[in-house]
Amino acid sequence: MGRLDALRQFNLIKWLREERQSRKLILFIVFVALLLDNMLLTVVVPIIPSYLYYLDEQADVVLKNNTLSQQEPPGAFHSIVSLYDNTVRLSGFNATVRSPDLVPTTPAVAELPQNSSDCPQSSSKLVNENVKVGMLFASKATVQLITNPFIGPLTNRIGYQLPIFAGFCIMFISTIMFAFSSSYALLFLARSLQGVGSSCSSVAGMGMLASVYTNDEERGHAIGIALGGLALGVLVGPPFGSVMYEFVGKTAPFLILAFLAVILLLCLFPSQSQKGTPLLTLMKDPYILIAAGAICFGNMAIGMMEPTLPIWMMETMCARKWQLGVAFLPASISYLIGTNIFGTLAHKMGRWLCALIGMIVVGISVICVPFARDIYGLILPNFGVGFAIGMVDSSMMPIMGYLVDLRHVSVYGSVYAIADVAFCMGFALGPSIGGSIAESIGFPWLMTIIGVVDIFFAPLCIFLRNPPGQEEKIVRLNTHLNTINHILHEHTEALKGKVKNTILRIV
Repeated sequence: MGRLDALRQFNLIKWLREERQSRKLILFIVFVALLLDNMLLTVVVPIIPSYLYYLDEQADVVLKNNTLSQQEPPGAFHSIVSLYDNTVRLSGFNATVRSPDLVPTTPAVAELPQNSSDCPQSSSKLVNENVKVGMLFASKATVQLITNPFIGPLTNRIGYQLPIFAGFCIMFISTIMFAFSSSYALLFLARSLQGVGSSCSSVAGMGMLASVYTNDEERGHAIGIALGGLALGVLVGPPFGSVMYEFVGKTAPFLILAFLAVILLLCLFPSQSQKGTPLLTLMKDPYILIAAGAICFGNMAIGMMEPTLPIWMMETMCARKWQLGVAFLPASISYLIGTNIFGTLAHKMGRWLCALIGMIVVGISVICVPFARDIYGLILPNFGVGFAIGMVDSSMMPIMGYLVDLRHVSVYGSVYAIADVAFCMGFALGPSIGGSIAESIGFPWLMTIIGVVDIFFAPLCIFLRNPPGQEEKIVRLNTHLNTINHILHEHTEALKGKVKNTILRIV
């Protein structure tokens, strides 16, 4: 029986080695990699605001009990903090205050607010959470933003296998840290570490897709499918996290994602190494910068919504924990639809036009978000946000590879590092700046500002309609020379025929 299992395992490894050059297998692995990365990215969206709020409430309980114990005479009851199960107990009473991912029991003397109506008791404290949550969410994208310029050229030198493998390992460690962290500092570290893993896996994965799908239309279709994995991760993450957090606990969703990351480590990739255009040269290309800007500002809208929308819902709608994640469901579903539709359609209608329309729709949709009065009022604007960002991403990601083919050397690690930098800038600046703006002038004005920015950026996509190629003049010259040679050849053959006929007549 052991030999049979060993034989099956050998056949599986042999099949992976034989099929690792298959374009479909590479597409599937990149799809799953983006799926897990973005599930981990978004699964924390409904968990972190509520979890940090109740951690602060629990800290206040401990502080109040310590203050009361100092004021009471000797022999009075005192609070005991258990580091084992994160509870607060009173000596002499059968009373316990548990952390928010555990089921609460009878409160202690300094009670946690009874949240039967799901409305937070301290609105000022809730508003202050904007900055903390925004900085935590932005840490991943900020670290990824710093790491990408190194990962892109590295993949050109050593290939794609090692960076992707390293990315999965780092994501696994980050997920385990999320599962068992119970302080803001550890959560911040886990989120930052995820940025390094995401940089390795996403840059190498997109670069590999562009290298094996050399036809522009096929590449657009393949990248659209891969972005479907990203969309599915964004779709599943928030509701999965909110439901598991509400009914199972904080640890469960992260352990499931860690298990799936381990499975991905079994897959191997072919190693490729080529010398491409320097990163700084690509960053000076104005057409690449316009495409990167569309990716950045389009995703910045949803980046600003992630930390601020749940807090605004808790403040204005008395939303329950599971609703904080479900609110993003329309955006996630429409993003999945948009990337799959426009992955192919954008090539036919013009990717520049698709991105232009998408940026305008994003701007209008986010401006409409604050007009919602309940969770049902968020369905239509969030659907518009997700669908429009899907239009932008599925148009601009393929055009980055097309611009490299047209104007530079066809090696894609560095250009997709720039694309990922743009994506990360949206998710770094969005939560960090968005949290501060929401705290200062309010959530509605925040949505208005980013909406206007997206609408004003949209006309720049017109420049991507027909970008000039680096070798365009040489190609045109060669075409003219070939045409002239063809005409001369035809005239020469006709002249030879006439001379031959004239000679035959004379003879």
